[in-house]
Amino acid sequence: MNNTNQNGTNYGKIIYDGLWVNNPAFVQLLGLCPLLAVSNTVINGLGLGLATTLTLVASNMMVSMIRHWVRPEIRIPVFVLIIASTVTIIELSMNAWFHELYNILGIFIPLIVTNCAIIARAEAFASKNTVPSSFIDGLFMGLGFTAVLVTLGAMREVIGFGTLFQQAHLMFGEAARGFSITLFEDYRGYLLAILPPGAFLGLGFLIAGKNIIDKKRQAHEKHIIEKSPKATEVLS
Repeated sequence: MNNTNQNGTNYGKIIYDGLWVNNPAFVQLLGLCPLLAVSNTVINGLGLGLATTLTLVASNMMVSMIRHWVRPEIRIPVFVLIIASTVTIIELSMNAWFHELYNILGIFIPLIVTNCAIIARAEAFASKNTVPSSFIDGLFMGLGFTAVLVTLGAMREVIGFGTLFQQAHLMFGEAARGFSITLFEDYRGYLLAILPPGAFLGLGFLIAGKNIIDKKRQAHEKHIIEKSPKATEVLS
């Protein structure tokens, strides 16, 4: 994936890093507290993931805008202030328009401020890059985090409740009540899956799966390089 613009910014690499190579949950292992606590259903995971994504996008863009005017000695407090202000706006908006979902997610909405992934992107990327690049980085880092939340939520919901997309109306309105799918009739549930230890196990399986895919891909690429004529000439 190579989408380099005129300024030399490779947007394809930024997107790939956010979704896979440098995924906040899979690779950086940041923001695990809310990830493990509220990802017991797809809707809960999606709600928290989108809130985190909005925070990443907004904070990255604002940090990038002011990066030339903030002195290095005070940059971290300024970044935290920007993130806290953004989260406050998102929290109040969710309380107004998604009140029931807001009540379920509870303290983990304001705790987005303490998510290490957000301050890490502000410091490592947004403070050194342009606004468009920071927007792309924040968006796809957030989407990568959301994808893990939703996948983990789906696994835990299926095993723990035997359903999928339960309480979809909390995010998509009353018309979404029919979205819920019951996979197992008269299913009593599996308590471990909906408790935090089940989230640890589920995340461990997901990370193991990603590592297996990466190793297979690397082995395949190495095999192709060794079989290519140029590689054969160099080796000879």
